[in-house]
Amino acid sequence: MNSIVILAGEGEYGSHRTMAAYADDVGAELPGAKVHYRVPDVLDDHPDFPASSFGDLGVLADADLLVIYTRFRILPDEQMVQLSDYVRRGGNVLGLRTATHAFHYPDDSPWARWNDGFGRDVLGSPWVSHHGHSSRTAVTRVPGEHPVLAGIPDRFTSRSWLYRVRPQPDCRPLLHGEPVDAENAPTPSQVAWVRERPQGRVFYTSLGHPDDFALEAFRGLLVNATRWCLG
Repeated sequence: MNSIVILAGEGEYGSHRTMAAYADDVGAELPGAKVHYRVPDVLDDHPDFPASSFGDLGVLADADLLVIYTRFRILPDEQMVQLSDYVRRGGNVLGLRTATHAFHYPDDSPWARWNDGFGRDVLGSPWVSHHGHSSRTAVTRVPGEHPVLAGIPDRFTSRSWLYRVRPQPDCRPLLHGEPVDAENAPTPSQVAWVRERPQGRVFYTSLGHPDDFALEAFRGLLVNATRWCLG
């Protein structure tokens, strides 16, 4: 039985609510999976970056997949040790949108390296910038086949404003994004990729606006990515 741990805590996009749809999809498509759905005790994560907690994350010790959609979290040391142990042992990771900047520790914290390092070293890209809240993203498939793209249309439009990213060389792009009605200089960027490392399989997408969860293409993408991450 696969064990999946979901950490959903992002104030602007309300991931503690929207990711419930993903959890339902996983339960329907992978009926044997055990899903641990965790939201933080403090939901407002901007602009003051308050300390918060997801409770005991001991379930990560036996988890097969960590799904993370948080932003600017400051978690207790014990939970960060549990997360660090999971990543170090080669646990698979699926990250959405703000997971590239999932943590926001002060410079003198021993966990400060996770502020950029989790996005760069685990997911494949640090946070860079975006094209403005009033813009959208035209999404197209990158040529080539991959299990994550099964049944995904060649083109669709996302309400997510496009993130600028810098994927590492070992990331394989799956979806490409063009900004629509950008509020600043348009910079086409990848919006989804996979990464296979000795430390486990990784999938990341910069999509994840609440409206995206009404898109069959987006929800199908997440289910496909979950299957792929689980091998």
